[in-house]
Amino acid sequence: MPQLPETDIRIPLCQLLQEYITRHPERSQIARRIQNFVQTTPECFQRSHQAGHITGSAWLLNPTGTAALLTLHRKLGKWLQPGGHADGDPNLLRVALREAREESGITGIQALNPTIFDVDIHHIPEHPRSGEPEHLHYDIRFLLQAPHEHFLCSAESEALAWWTPQQIDARCELLDEAVLRLRRQTWK
Repeated sequence: MPQLPETDIRIPLCQLLQEYITRHPERSQIARRIQNFVQTTPECFQRSHQAGHITGSAWLLNPTGTAALLTLHRKLGKWLQPGGHADGDPNLLRVALREAREESGITGIQALNPTIFDVDIHHIPEHPRSGEPEHLHYDIRFLLQAPHEHFLCSAESEALAWWTPQQIDARCELLDEAVLRLRRQTWK
């Protein structure tokens, strides 16, 4: 892999990914693909890079850690964790916190850990109305916690709901494998 200049804004993410690979060897293949994308794509944090870009997501737990907030995404029509585009910000924890706050209206959200909780690469279909071509999201996910359960649904969502592990298990056919993996990582 190419050596990045020591002042490159991509270095902290590459370091976080390397730490993730060490902690989660079972996910190393996908994490190395993201790491390679970051190292070879100077504009990886920009949504204008049409083939794909880095996104930041939040696995947002309620104050007791007994439920996670999922959003029924308006464009994708799926129940997902809050998250979105980096829009040039190389600090993906900050992106995840921002997206969780924007999508839920909850202030005071905290990171339970500054390390990466999960990684995923997923396909985003073409969206003709917005002119957005199909592309990949190289998603970096963090474990966050809300100070309360009162939320406001943003325009990006059809609905928001706190899902317990039992609800996730009972309705797993509505959820992506990545959300089910987050559930397994949180509540074994």
